[in-house]
This record gives sequence, structure tokens and C-alpha cells, in this order.
Amino acid sequence: MVDAAVLEKLETGFAKLEASDSKSLLKKYLTREVFDQLKTKKTSFGSTLLDVIQSGLENHDSGIGIYAPDAESYTIFADLFDPIIEDYHGGFKKTDKHPPKDFGDVSVFGNLDPASEYIVSTRVRCGRSLEGYPFNPCLTEEQYKEMEQKVSSTLSGLEGELKGTFYPLTGMDKETQQKLIDDHFLFKEGDRFLQAANACRFWPTGRGIFHNDAKTFLVWCNEEDHLRIISMQMGGDLGTVYRRLVSAVNDIEKRLPFSHNDRLGFLTFCPTNLGTTVRASVHIKVPKLAANKAKLEEIASKFNLQVRGTRGEHTEAEGGIYDISNKRRMGLTEFDAVKEMYDGIAELIKIEKEL
Repeated sequence: MVDAAVLEKLETGFAKLEASDSKSLLKKYLTREVFDQLKTKKTSFGSTLLDVIQSGLENHDSGIGIYAPDAESYTIFADLFDPIIEDYHGGFKKTDKHPPKDFGDVSVFGNLDPASEYIVSTRVRCGRSLEGYPFNPCLTEEQYKEMEQKVSSTLSGLEGELKGTFYPLTGMDKETQQKLIDDHFLFKEGDRFLQAANACRFWPTGRGIFHNDAKTFLVWCNEEDHLRIISMQMGGDLGTVYRRLVSAVNDIEKRLPFSHNDRLGFLTFCPTNLGTTVRASVHIKVPKLAANKAKLEEIASKFNLQVRGTRGEHTEAEGGIYDISNKRRMGLTEFDAVKEMYDGIAELIKIEKEL
């Protein structure tokens, strides 16, 4: 049974959310009826509805407001997850099934901006969870250590272009820390949204960063997800960046089993990252479109692109540089997710040239 203290927190939090002017998807879909149906449920890891919605209850300015404390939550609390997933992922209904993994013909993509006039840098990342482990809020200190061990020994086996070094956050010296900050590789302890979701326990135990010698391939261990696998470089050569990511993911997958669900695809802590988990993005300067925000947003929504400020979510565009990425990650293949972004960015550049 869910204990009385948890139920009381849920009731109080729910009442406050109801009374707030929150624009979160949590508020939109957590009706009294759904709330009453789910408040007494628990997963085998002991996760309750409070674990799922705590972040959105504490932060009324959340865009989404929920996280999955473990893989089972997506099933047990489906009455809340499903409509939020459908809303965010552009109509991925609870009867829909995410297609099997398909990176497609990796030679199709080229350089979006050969003259380097618009695109500052290009990045493609995906998230993966290790099979047999829950997500952040349920992990024990022992499990964090165990996972870090598995991940670092797997990554140290990478060869060729991917060969590099694993840096644990625990006991990291100031010099290494500064170097990783200068390269923008170091992740900090989670923001208030993640803190509220209990995603930062036992910090910095079990957390680490791997990067290859060329600094074009990066893996975050136990930041928001078990693994964030990232390929990036300066300029607009999406083809090279994508090919590097695909070969890395395929290589890692041979040694570490990933958590996958027939309906939802690859499982992640935040429901916005499910499915392909792929986020392909560019830092791009489009001063003319930046002055015409409505036009920029119009093209973005036509190609399902998400426009963020330079430093990601909840930031401003510094010097007219935007972070623009694919928004849809579910109900389409990895290839199609990247292609949507590729076509959208090509169109943005074309229009910027014409303005």
C-alpha cells in the first residue's frame, strides 16, 4: 500500500497544481479522475504517483512535469503517461507502436552548410538505459557504482576514432574539471526540475564522462539518463556526425544490453526522449529569421523542429544563435527523425538566404 504521508503529499500537491496557472502537460492531463485512479498504485520498485509527478508539483513552470522513476511506471501509470506522450510526440496514440530501430542509409546525409555561413556546430545524441536497472530515483549507491564500472570498462574497449578516456566525477581533480568545463563537456548536478524528481541522489557517485581524443564523441554516464551518447563537431556536416553516432551506438550495444519496450521504443527517464531518443541539433545563426520570429516558428512547426536559446532549454539566443533540433522522437525511425531535422534546417537556410 501507498503510505499515508505520500497520499497526503499527493493531495496537497494536486490541490496546489489545480489552483495554479501552470501550463504543464501534467496539469493538462492529471484530472481528478486520473489522480484518484493512480494515487494508490505502486511499481515493483516501490515507485508511487508522487515519484512520477513530484517535479511538476514543485515546479509549476515545468513544460512537461513528469518523469518515469523506473521502466514499469510507463505501464502502471499509463493513464497519465499515454496522453502526455501523445500530446508531446505529435499524436503517438496509446494504440500506436514505435517502429523497430532503423538508422537507415547513413550515407544519405551530407554537409548542410559547406561554406560555414550559418551553422556553427552540429550534434546528434541519443539516450539509453541499461537493462535490469531502474532510473535515477530508484537507484541505490551500489547500483550507481556498478553501472559506472560496466560503462567505463565497455567504453575503454572502443577503438579507432571513438577511442578515448573515461573521467569519473568522483574524486576529479580541479585541472581535469576545468578542462572539461572549458570544452563544455562537464555536466553539473541536475537543475531544480531534476532535483525535485530525485534524480541527483548520491551525487557524484556513479557519474562520469567519456570523450574521444578528437573531442567529437562524448558519453555521459548517469546524468539524466543512464547513458547519453553524443556525436558532435563544428560546422554543418550532419552526415559525418550521424555516421559516428550510429557506429558508436552499434558498438556499445554489442556489449551492454539496453532497455527497450515494444510499444515505446528505447526507454528513458523523461517521456519526451522515448522512442528513437534521438535529438539532432545545430547551433545556427539566422539573423533575418531571428528578426522575424513568426516566420521562424512557422517553418519550425512545419518540419517539427524545436527552437531553443543558445544554451538549451529555458535560455535566450545569444548573438542571434539558436539551438534548433527535431522535436519528434516517437512513431518514426531514427533515420526519419534525423531527416526531418536535415530537411528543416536546409529550408531555414534557403529562406534566410532569400530574405
